[in-house]
Amino acid sequence: MKKATRPEEQSRLLQGQSITTSASPAELQDKAPTKIARVLAYLLAPCNSLNRFEAELLGDHCLNSTIAKLAHSYGLEFQRQPEKVPNRWGAPCDVTRYSLPESQHQRARAVLALLSKPAKGRKGVAA
Repeated sequence: MKKATRPEEQSRLLQGQSITTSASPAELQDKAPTKIARVLAYLLAPCNSLNRFEAELLGDHCLNSTIAKLAHSYGLEFQRQPEKVPNRWGAPCDVTRYSLPESQHQRARAVLALLSKPAKGRKGVAA
């Protein structure tokens, strides 16, 4: 099955723009070509954190799986904070708030740069 790509993402990728490790968090999020890259770029911004409902705005419908992928496949460590938020009907719902500690930012930028490359050119990030 072919991946769906939004037209603005496609045009950015066709123009050869890539994400660098020195880009600003806003620029990183804007240029991120995939869901996992958008979430990582968002968490790289100072003081940003996400729970599963907030991640919907970034196009992520299963944030726990995205965080698990970033942790297990790329060796990133996340802070996890349990919290209660109102669900659709106003009742409290248990969720986890994820954030990226400052100590992980350099590695996360390297992972984000890797995720912005075409799949053929990707090589793992050293642990």
